[in-house]
Amino acid sequence: MTTAPTAAVVVLAAGSGSRVGAEVNKILLPLRGRPVLAWSVLTALEVPGVDPVVVVHRPGERADIGTALLPVIGERDVLLVEGGATRQDSEQAALAALAPRVADGSVEVIAIHDGARPLASVALFEATIATAREHGGAVPTHELAGLLPRDPTAAPAPGGTGTRLVGVSTPQAFRAAPLLEAYRSAAAAGFDGTDTAAAFAQFAPAGHEVRAVPAGPGNLKVTFAEDLQVAERLLS
Repeated sequence: MTTAPTAAVVVLAAGSGSRVGAEVNKILLPLRGRPVLAWSVLTALEVPGVDPVVVVHRPGERADIGTALLPVIGERDVLLVEGGATRQDSEQAALAALAPRVADGSVEVIAIHDGARPLASVALFEATIATAREHGGAVPTHELAGLLPRDPTAAPAPGGTGTRLVGVSTPQAFRAAPLLEAYRSAAAAGFDGTDTAAAFAQFAPAGHEVRAVPAGPGNLKVTFAEDLQVAERLLS
């Protein structure tokens, strides 16, 4: 039995290649025979119950993104949307494109993923989407090495003397209607968050919470040149 599409995945591809030392957008760099972006898009296309997959690109890069993806996705549909100057602007552009489907109820959950994270699995997408559907929002987290120093005047932390470091990654998923409402409120307030969860946590209607979904440290983001080499090894 097939799963009726009730979720959308937004893949953000509007970054740059400056820190990897590339003159082109880093998500177009090759990774085991495919552009970095293609790995995330192909995974999103395989997630049950997802339609559409939206790729947000930089102004002027629509043709480059389309050329990079077409040989990989074949006949499958991907919606290309032009992004903005900031991450939040790009997310807002994607949400505007999805708004009619949210309004008619065909999209109930929206997951937003960094195109520079090529190793996120179908299972991780499924887990965040399911958690968001139940609770309102979901973010993948993994424990980082080390402890943060604790204020000596504060009460002891349960199980230790410090606070554990937790890394947050993507895909982050949220109930669609509250997410759109949160971003409208964020825009009105001039808010510009570091990720989707920041805007949702601050501006979503009461009764929605963002839950953590365990994810391994292998869901790395391609930021520096050596990250491509690590991703190559992990994919092999």
